Amino acid sequence: MSLDPAALGAAFPRDFLWGVATAAYQVEGALTEDARGESIWDRYLRAPGRVIDGSDGSVAVDHYHRWREDIAIMSGLGLGAYRFSLSWSRIQPSGKGPANEAGLAFYDRLVDGLLERGIDPVVTLLHSDMPAALQDEGGWLARDTSRHFAAFADIVARRLGDRVKSWFTVAEPYTVMRHSFVLGDHAPGLWLATGAALPVMHHLLLGHGLATAAIRSHAQARIGLTNHSSPTRPASGAPADVAANAWFDALRNHMVTDAILLGHYPKEVETLPGADWSAIHAGDFDIIKTPVDWLGLTYFHPYVTGAPKTGEAAVREPFEPLVTGGDPQTTMGWPIVPSGLGDILTDLRARYGDRLPPLVVTENGCSLTDEITADGRVDDPLRIDFLAGHLNVIADALRAGIRIEGYFIWSFLDHFEWDLGYTTRWGIVHVDFPTQRRTLKASAHWYGRLIEAWRSGV
Repeated sequence: MSLDPAALGAAFPRDFLWGVATAAYQVEGALTEDARGESIWDRYLRAPGRVIDGSDGSVAVDHYHRWREDIAIMSGLGLGAYRFSLSWSRIQPSGKGPANEAGLAFYDRLVDGLLERGIDPVVTLLHSDMPAALQDEGGWLARDTSRHFAAFADIVARRLGDRVKSWFTVAEPYTVMRHSFVLGDHAPGLWLATGAALPVMHHLLLGHGLATAAIRSHAQARIGLTNHSSPTRPASGAPADVAANAWFDALRNHMVTDAILLGHYPKEVETLPGADWSAIHAGDFDIIKTPVDWLGLTYFHPYVTGAPKTGEAAVREPFEPLVTGGDPQTTMGWPIVPSGLGDILTDLRARYGDRLPPLVVTENGCSLTDEITADGRVDDPLRIDFLAGHLNVIADALRAGIRIEGYFIWSFLDHFEWDLGYTTRWGIVHVDFPTQRRTLKASAHWYGRLIEAWRSGV
């Protein structure tokens, strides 16, 4: 494995997109400014005990006010793209109706600021957040939310589509369904059985298809969505473990891509206990499989999945995915297994063949314990190893003929990490949360050298 940024950069094609990623609620702050409406996360976090350190996203890392400084850092690193999500509550406070001009104006400024520095704005419409008023009407359990999402996409594309040429509609539909509607550890915090939560996935994918058409009516652009993929294997050869793993694998790795590329759900999910397919209407898959220009891929680690133990958790999920593996591990307890990304890329090509659009790794990174040294440095050699390991895998995949158009580190900045608050650090830029001071970590400097070598053709 090569750790040399110059040698590694030389392994990538000239049109490769080098970027970083964030999500609106995790970085923006300014939750009560400029007529922003209440989001599901605002409401969810008011209940005590929701976040391990008792914090919230009211300030986060103040990206709403410090975006100029942050763009300057991106420019200094030579980044070609910045993937960020929009706050639906900031643009449509109630989730429907006319746009809030102040909210749109913020994203106008951000997009223009990026373009002035030669950085491609890559917009994600939905990343785990939505207006609380829509949740009062059922949220993603309600079919109407798909229609409201398309109207939101229309507003945004009408305003930004002349400048934004790279879009993702929905980030990680299964992650939204599982954590927000089954496990209840993300907003809105519902606890449903997996089968009963399937309408969430279907409505997210329907919203994706409708939003894709809305964006295309205003922009000549690349459009797709992202899936959070993880290779998984059965905990044993026992039939119960094999069946449990097949369910989890289908939900996590294939349900989204089968729907948008093949026009149906994988056969394994048909046997999920208590599966609710009432959300599927005639013609839905024609909308869901609206052609995409690229497919986003999130990867962090693999799983081992077995039959669930008895108890309430077994009622909600007919499987028990476990994060297992050796060292090294991140502060999340996740093993660092770059080869798992290669397994996902190989599986996608084998499953979809010529139907597979170009891929983009939209999230890949790790949480570590990062501290500023007495002389003002932040050394994170394990993160450099992590990034280099995964980029070597991507380089191998490119040589094998798999089309991959870009790579986005998760994350650009240390940030508010949902139910974990500010207890983890994901960024290649360190943020001192009390002062909001930014400090580039060693991994940021390494990434910048890689991009510089790639750009110069060394």
